[in-house]
Parts: sequence; structure tokens; C-alpha cells
Amino acid sequence: TGLAASLREALDSWTKPLAEHHGSKVLLDLALTLAIGGEHASDADLLRCEPDLFGDVASAPTISRMLTTLAEDAPAVIEAISNARRAARERAWALAGEHSPAAGASAKSPLVIDLDATLINVHSEKEQAAPTFKRGFGYHPLCAFLDHGSEGTGEPLAIHLRPGNAGSNTAADHITVTKAALAQLPPALLARSRRGSKKILIRTDGAGGTKEFLQWMTRRRLAYSVGFTLPAHTPDLLEHIDEAQAWTPAYDTDTDGIREG
Repeated sequence: TGLAASLREALDSWTKPLAEHHGSKVLLDLALTLAIGGEHASDADLLRCEPDLFGDVASAPTISRMLTTLAEDAPAVIEAISNARRAARERAWALAGEHSPAAGASAKSPLVIDLDATLINVHSEKEQAAPTFKRGFGYHPLCAFLDHGSEGTGEPLAIHLRPGNAGSNTAADHITVTKAALAQLPPALLARSRRGSKKILIRTDGAGGTKEFLQWMTRRRLAYSVGFTLPAHTPDLLEHIDEAQAWTPAYDTDTDGIREG
């Protein structure tokens, strides 16, 4: 897919010309460290057990210095990495041909982007860690995944990092992560979507049911599905409600009168 070359080019500006370890390789090693269960930058030592597979791995101080360099220009670094990821994804989908997630995408069978937040607990004071709404302590990132259906594994498009006390239904955060997710899709697909082809559907739970977020998606002609599931026996539960006491008339907001029917 060319991801390695794209990342190397994207991070050249933050890597010294004579550096032994390129910034792209340092980030790759950190990603692999996370994938095999590491929790600290020093856990990259686990990769050194297989030099033929992982190559030369930077020392913990070198990793720390690179992270410090990248953090000083974080927005630009993140954008550069995102551009490299998008280019690699576009190549991968092109190589996949008829098996590409975008193949055959239509209004009846759109690409579905799932939005959902998750809680990550931490056990000590860390940057931007805060109490969560479930009485925990840590982070509350908002994630966007491309749904590949029952035959696929899904595909992470974007993750919006947030402190633990971030709101569940903050429209600005939903807009931010949706923009980042759409930026990961092939430009040709987005161009067709802007003309109203509805080939992309944004799906989220009730937390995304804010007027600001829904209006934002409507203006961009994105199809969306916002809601939450109910128990299968909900109709049976309704039968136990006393109709004489539990129900009240529905009022028409335009006339202040009782709505017909």
C-alpha cells in the first residue's frame, strides 16, 4: 500500500537528516508495541527479541526525544500522518478491486461510518485524565469506524482524543471526528457524496442526536441513522402501562392545541 514510504515522507520534516531512527519507524514501533500488549514506551524492548522481523528499534530515550519533537507541532504532525494513512487506504482499496469497501456503494447499500465513544481508565495522574460519567478516571475518546458488515472486521478511520469529563453528546466533537473520518475516504467518493448521492451513512447512538450535529450532516447531504436499540419485548412491556394515567395528549407546537389523532 505504500504506507511506509508515505509515512517516511510525511515525517521527514521532524526527523534530523543524520538520525539513525526515522520518526516514521519510531511511531511504527510504538504502534506494534501497543498491538502486542505494551503499555509504556520502554516496552518497545519486546520488539528487540526479533530483529530480523522488526529491524533496529530505537532506545527509550530516543523514543522519548522523538515524541517530544512531534508533540511540539502536534496538529501538523497528526495531519501529515492522516494524509499518509488516506493515501495508503486509497491504494489498498484500489488493489482490492471488487472486494473494496467502496465497490458497489450506493444509497441502498452505503458505506457506514459508526461513531461511538469509549471510556479508558487510568490508574494514576496523567495528562488530561479526568473523572468520567461512570465514576471512573481517565479518558473519553470518540471513535469513527468503517463498518465492513458481518464478513469484515471494520476499519478505524479516526479517533478524537478527549479528557475523561468530555460530554457524551457534544455536537462539536461529533462534527470533528466525522470530518476526520470523511477525510480518510477516497476523494472521488466524497465528491459524489457532496452532490447528494447518499453513498455514505453516518451511524451513531442517541448521543449524536443533537440538532447541531444533525443539521451539519443535512447541510452536507450525508445520510445518517441516529438512535438506540430497545428490548425485543418492548411491545409486551407497553401493555403493562395504565393508559388512563400514564399517557398524556400530544400537543402541536404550531397551534398549541392537541395534535390530531
